[in-house]
Amino acid sequence: MFEELFKTEESIKRYREAPLLESRLRYLAHCAANGTTHGGLKQIAHGQLVIISSLNLHQDGEISRKQIERAAERWVSRKPRHHAAKDSAATRVRFVSQATHWLQFLDRLSPTVIPRHPHGAVVDEYAAFMAQEKGLSPLTIHTSGGRVDEFLDRFCKGDRNLHDITIMDIDHAITQKGTQDGCSRASIQTYAYILRAFFRYAEGQRWCTPGLAAAIVPPRVYRNEMLPAGPAWDDVQRLCGNAEGDRPSDIRDRAILLLFSVYALRTSEVRRLRLEDLDWEKELIHVRRTKQQQRTQTYPLTQPVGNAIIRYLREVRPRCRYREVFLSLKAPLAPIGNSALWQIVSRRLRPLVTGIKHHGPHSLRHACATRLLGEGLSMKEIGDHLGHSNLAATSVYAKVDIAGLRKVADFNLEGLI
Repeated sequence: MFEELFKTEESIKRYREAPLLESRLRYLAHCAANGTTHGGLKQIAHGQLVIISSLNLHQDGEISRKQIERAAERWVSRKPRHHAAKDSAATRVRFVSQATHWLQFLDRLSPTVIPRHPHGAVVDEYAAFMAQEKGLSPLTIHTSGGRVDEFLDRFCKGDRNLHDITIMDIDHAITQKGTQDGCSRASIQTYAYILRAFFRYAEGQRWCTPGLAAAIVPPRVYRNEMLPAGPAWDDVQRLCGNAEGDRPSDIRDRAILLLFSVYALRTSEVRRLRLEDLDWEKELIHVRRTKQQQRTQTYPLTQPVGNAIIRYLREVRPRCRYREVFLSLKAPLAPIGNSALWQIVSRRLRPLVTGIKHHGPHSLRHACATRLLGEGLSMKEIGDHLGHSNLAATSVYAKVDIAGLRKVADFNLEGLI
């Protein structure tokens, strides 16, 4: 490995004679297999020697994150400095990142214990109930569990327990979602439903005072109160066209933008797309729906989308053990996350389109649905394309068919009134 990275015999000898040779080589091979570039491997090899010296890794045992941070501070503060003072922050971040990833690989990083409120086990039990008895999706369980955990962390501090919770506490938490957190009425309603479902379960387990669940009154949300808000289709076409570059980020982002725009996929559906979901022989793409467990929907793989994905696979995506289609561009490689997908769309859409409230992937889903409606497709056809199991979820798009509504408004009523 070192013979491939360094040219001089002196450098090769230095790296070979340093401590933890086997551990260093094993991690470098792991990084190479996951697509780290030649230059990246050289930086890691150099960083390993710095980390060994700074953390005294000659000895066995676990290393905590605090030890890593203290060692990083000593490294950037050493004299004489080998970098500009303004680069200290970047050097510190790089040290911590390299040390954390390497020690995790060696299984020598002490696990971080995140303190939870005394009722954390209650949330875990409720999450198990939602999964085993209700059969809810992992995303719903994660969201509901997080909201309940947040509520209990605030109202069960000190000696307070679930039996001390009153309806006034719950009403105050729901009200705060609007006054302090700035949530919409629909989001506040969802939060109230989550708390009501939890307290209904808690009453059954005799954890709290009876009657709390029935007393929770979610705010009323009027039907179709929140209309879909997406960019015009011309703007979507410009968005995808602006990504027709030769940079790795452009090549990858164009494939992602087309999937959001053409198939109106949700963020998690793009994130979970795997190599085996692309049937090149039959020109099909298989999508595992987020909101319907165990349901896979098949679409024809259109030529523009297929070409964009092929170019990404051939020119950008490294060969590695991951089966997810879209990966991070920088090492350490990993499947791309929901936040990164949101940033890809928002970063490109925000300067291109003004006057819309949302700039994330869901806005492209709305734009696709509105376009299909304008082309004359039925509500059933649009719902099938979006993966809706309920036609009511699709009917809201009829409210934004401005051209269709204008035709109704222009209808000649002469002789009828």
